[in-house]
Amino acid sequence: MGHGADTRALDSNVVNESSNGLIGHLNLIHPNWIQIFSRTEATYFRDTALQSQIQSLEKIAANTACFIISDGESCPQSIVDVAKIHNIPVLCSTLPSLQIIWVIRTYLGRALADYITHHGVLLDVLGVGVMITGESGVGKSELALELISRGSGLVADDIVELFHIAPKTLEGRSPDLLKDFLEVRGLGLLNIRTIFGETAVRRRKNLNLIVELMKPSQTQIAQTERLPLHASSQSILDVDVRKVQLPVAAGRNLAVLVEAAVRNFVLQLRGIDSTQEFMARQSKSIAEQ
Repeated sequence: MGHGADTRALDSNVVNESSNGLIGHLNLIHPNWIQIFSRTEATYFRDTALQSQIQSLEKIAANTACFIISDGESCPQSIVDVAKIHNIPVLCSTLPSLQIIWVIRTYLGRALADYITHHGVLLDVLGVGVMITGESGVGKSELALELISRGSGLVADDIVELFHIAPKTLEGRSPDLLKDFLEVRGLGLLNIRTIFGETAVRRRKNLNLIVELMKPSQTQIAQTERLPLHASSQSILDVDVRKVQLPVAAGRNLAVLVEAAVRNFVLQLRGIDSTQEFMARQSKSIAEQ
């Protein structure tokens, strides 16, 4: 239950640039955008004069999106008065304050996260979020269709929305208009959910690996390292994402190569590097001879 005009919206740019906290217990010194009034605050307010309460609340009213009265506490008259003056919504709940904070912080962390759009196809391949990129016409959608037929899941095609939901985490989603659809040259738009079933699509997936398809140019292939000693990466929203480049050529099974790249990526996360292992074996053989 609650009252107050719903006239205050949280803008992601304003919130991210502000020094205020997103949500927390009522704090008059370091205010939050969403103020939680729990039993602790109720005890403090009972021992404080009404006029003093109003004066304190007036200082934070300008940057307060709403008040939430938790733990089944009754709403103080001072909050009611300040909320009416500044058109601040007041919500009441019987849930504990910490539970409300956990739920709302998780939701708003995703809803208000910085995001960027990227051209490519985002898939869930063997449990790893893989974004296939490359020039137009290189075969991204055809490769995605092959991977889907092998059990992978489609997240987004053509336009991938990447949200910075944590310091080192990017979450990929699809625009509402393009959800479930994959465009394949010659076939047009395919509804992957209808063709392959519910298990062939994902609502969202964290981005872990970027696979860049390169057109069959001798110059580009020559520039590609045969045995890369250092893993390459691409920075997106200040997050470094592991990157693999795959030249496109006749006779290459790109779907198998992508799955192999994913398996190798998982092994590297576990501290197993095949290239370094081979180099160590080679050095040992040279030393013995």
